[in-house]
Amino acid sequence: MRLTKMGHACIRLEDDGRTLVIDPGTLTEPEALAGADAVLITHEHPDHVDGARIAAAADGGRGLAIWSTAPVVEQLEGTGADLRAVGEGDSFAAAGFEVGVLGRLHGLANPAWRQVPNVGFLVEGRLFHPGDAFTVPDVNVDTLLLPTSGPWVKAPEFIDYLHEVAPARAYSVHDGFLNDAGLAVIDRLLASLAEENREVRRLAPGESVELS
Repeated sequence: MRLTKMGHACIRLEDDGRTLVIDPGTLTEPEALAGADAVLITHEHPDHVDGARIAAAADGGRGLAIWSTAPVVEQLEGTGADLRAVGEGDSFAAAGFEVGVLGRLHGLANPAWRQVPNVGFLVEGRLFHPGDAFTVPDVNVDTLLLPTSGPWVKAPEFIDYLHEVAPARAYSVHDGFLNDAGLAVIDRLLASLAEENREVRRLAPGESVELS
């Protein structure tokens, strides 16, 4: 399975001619949805979902299937995509990838703000994208997409989260708001968390890794 970072919180997963995209939002690379068979969206914030981009990808009725929370499904009505609302405990196949749904709410940024629904996606039982939350799967995770920046994220929290999930490898997501200086700080932090037998780092937009 090939994983490609597509900017901020978006990744593409490709395997045997099938393409699954997670969280193509406004900070995503323009080609993120090119040829995508299915899309998973963790929550309704624009850095994770871009309605205009979804509509363009679904144009022509090619059957772009999307799984997300109920508010996102409502938001994307009229785009032409095939929309399915999901919640914690659900499981399904998306473009032939087996997907489980974990988590309920967005991470807390301000006690005065409403916590919107947020779900994480466990793909093929081995790769976990938590969206904007620190949801801990109840299974061993090979690859963790690790949120490293944002108004709801503190470095001690994502470090604790990494240790709690204890994946074989972890790659930074939710880092698209940072300038070069901020990304350099994240790179140093992640390097300090890597171990001899565990890769922990940030992928540049467009960079791919092969997951065995």
